Amino acid sequence: MEAYCMKCKTKREIQDPVAGFNAKSSAVTTGVCPVCGTKLFRMGKTDAHAGLIPPPKPEKVEVREGKLVIVESPAKAKTVGRFLGRGYTVRASVGHVRDLLKSQLSVDVDNNFEPKYRVPNEKKDVVKEIKQLAKKAEEIFLATDPDREGESISWHLMEAAGIEPERTKRVVFHEITAPAVAEAFSHPRNIDMNLVNAQQARRVLDRLVGYSISPILWEKVRGRLSAGRVQSVALRLIVDREREIDAFKPVEYWSIHAEFKPEKLKSNFTAKLVRVDDKEPQLPNEETVKPLLFDLETASFAITRVKRGERRRKPSAPFTTSTLQQEASRKLGYTARRTMALAQGLYEGQDVGEGGTTGLITYMRTDSTNVSALAQTEAREFVTGKYGRDFLPAEPPAYKTKSANAQEAHEAIRPTSVMRDPEKLKEFLEPAMFKLYRLIWQRFVASQMEAAVYDTLQVEVTGKTNEHEYLLRASGSAVKFPGFMVVYEEAKNEDAKVEEEEEDVKIPAGVAEGQKQELVRLIPEQHFTQPPPRFSEASLVQALEENGIGRPSTYAPTISTIQQRGYALREEKRLVPTDMGIQVNDLMTQYFPEVVDLNFTAHMEEDLDKIAEGEMLWTEAIREFYTPFSEDVKKAQAEMPVAKSEPEPIGRKCPDDGGELVIRYGRFGKFISCANFPTCRYTEPWLEKIGVSCPKDGGDMVERRTRKGRTFYGCANYPNCDFTTWKKPLAKPCPKCNGLLVIANKREAQCTNCSESFLLEEIMPESA
Repeated sequence: MEAYCMKCKTKREIQDPVAGFNAKSSAVTTGVCPVCGTKLFRMGKTDAHAGLIPPPKPEKVEVREGKLVIVESPAKAKTVGRFLGRGYTVRASVGHVRDLLKSQLSVDVDNNFEPKYRVPNEKKDVVKEIKQLAKKAEEIFLATDPDREGESISWHLMEAAGIEPERTKRVVFHEITAPAVAEAFSHPRNIDMNLVNAQQARRVLDRLVGYSISPILWEKVRGRLSAGRVQSVALRLIVDREREIDAFKPVEYWSIHAEFKPEKLKSNFTAKLVRVDDKEPQLPNEETVKPLLFDLETASFAITRVKRGERRRKPSAPFTTSTLQQEASRKLGYTARRTMALAQGLYEGQDVGEGGTTGLITYMRTDSTNVSALAQTEAREFVTGKYGRDFLPAEPPAYKTKSANAQEAHEAIRPTSVMRDPEKLKEFLEPAMFKLYRLIWQRFVASQMEAAVYDTLQVEVTGKTNEHEYLLRASGSAVKFPGFMVVYEEAKNEDAKVEEEEEDVKIPAGVAEGQKQELVRLIPEQHFTQPPPRFSEASLVQALEENGIGRPSTYAPTISTIQQRGYALREEKRLVPTDMGIQVNDLMTQYFPEVVDLNFTAHMEEDLDKIAEGEMLWTEAIREFYTPFSEDVKKAQAEMPVAKSEPEPIGRKCPDDGGELVIRYGRFGKFISCANFPTCRYTEPWLEKIGVSCPKDGGDMVERRTRKGRTFYGCANYPNCDFTTWKKPLAKPCPKCNGLLVIANKREAQCTNCSESFLLEEIMPESA
């Protein structure tokens, strides 16, 4: 008879069983084990089913329930979590959770450019928590941003946390509102590896360029310098523009206007000389002007042509990343970096009194001008209700994206609901964020409205003398129907090349063909051609976009890096290359011509787009670039001259050991230290003097920066003197009280003492 020993865990043969009953286990005993003496339990089919013999313990099965959603930021997690409600756990990865190692190249160039990723120490706890939550979740949704970088973050999350692909879904929404989130979760998809690979190719490309060239610059020029695939091209644009300005030679030219009084009319108008005997007048200097002035004085004038017409002016397209940065710079004075930080907050969500946070704008990194049909319908209802049907075009307008590589699946930047009037949100938003929201809202609403209509009038006046026949022209316009302009007008692009246009002149009513004109006076004016302006942040972004350099996400960090490295300074909102920036650019141009070539860099962007579309292998694009690039690196290492400059003395002694104080460059730019470093570690900040005395103690006023990079001005004697101002001081004192003048806006200066305002052109006529 078979029996089972609970201690030996084995079967035994019992010849003479002794039956008994175990009250504790309710099992029938059959005797004792001949090996250990423990009671044996009978093994029988019936007994086993009755539980008399304990069955093997089943493996522990993990009970999974609920749904885990992973986004990038805590603010976004808060907003999305509110919309999803119970059953969903929302966590933030706080950006990337995995990246290439900082301490090494982390790209195996001999093994098909295999990248080596790691989870940084500061993200290990995040990954650990996500891993634990993912094990317990029934489904995992990756809801990172709707672009290549967002796709890449989702893939890295899945890889780092060991999440199974079959339990993972990708959801994408371009605005963080309840309807958009619900729609996205009803149509999940798998991770798009083409987008991941495109982002991976960009990351590897940038690492190969940066980690190959930067060490050469450290060795040959100065420590803490850097080079980058987009950064170096942007620097080249700045340096080339500066050299174009330096090489520019102004050319003199003149214009002649005449002021006329029409017969039987009270108002005068001016017209410009445009023809002399059917030829455009050539007026290079005063000598060529004088004879014409003498002759014009003797001419008889009459209107020979009056042309009336109508001109339509269409609204601008809703914002893309590039145009938002440009307009925010021109209208609000924001840097590209600040604009994107504020837009991020508007996108991720703000509490505007609706019972929790909600996204106020659509995704802010986009190069598309597309607008959803739903948003257009809502905008048309709003325009009709507030301004009337006359302000609504018959069909919703469609805008063509200017960027050649635009991702048309994206939308333009717009408010998530035009019903959220900026003025109603003002009390909930901090001032800078409110101004940006208002700009985005106005631009979008205007883009969906009817064109403005102008009445145009062109008058031609002919003057005849014994010597010549002259044609003078005046053009004017008046708004007939304001259209979109009741909401918004685009800021003037101060850097655009303006061709010679006829001035917009106020022409009196009643002018008619054949009407005689009395010459009131002649107005000769000397002009000089102007050099191209230095780049502002706005115009540099525009140039990068027009040349196909970089993507919407790269503009702001690229411009910030150029300034942080000390390659360019921001003066009067213009980017001025430093000596170091010019030196680095020249070395890059000589030894890495393809890296700084605009066409080559644009070609690389096209390859990245092909990878994203699945038309090209990412390793193929890298190999095409790296093969010639690696040869350039070897050549630069061998041939680039050592161009290191000695620290520049400032003419003072170190207070600690009496050594010379010199200018050095560190992580945050210029600073002053002892020439005997590292023996002496004395340092002090570098203060940029602006040539103005402090109104409080007479010390030098210097330019300073906050921790967030915002410029302000203060006394060099701080902390003994605490005078500061956000507005740039002027060297000229107040004409009224002799106090300190600061630049209040583009047109005016204001006194910090008496608060009187003055026109800048009067205070500083040389800069007008």
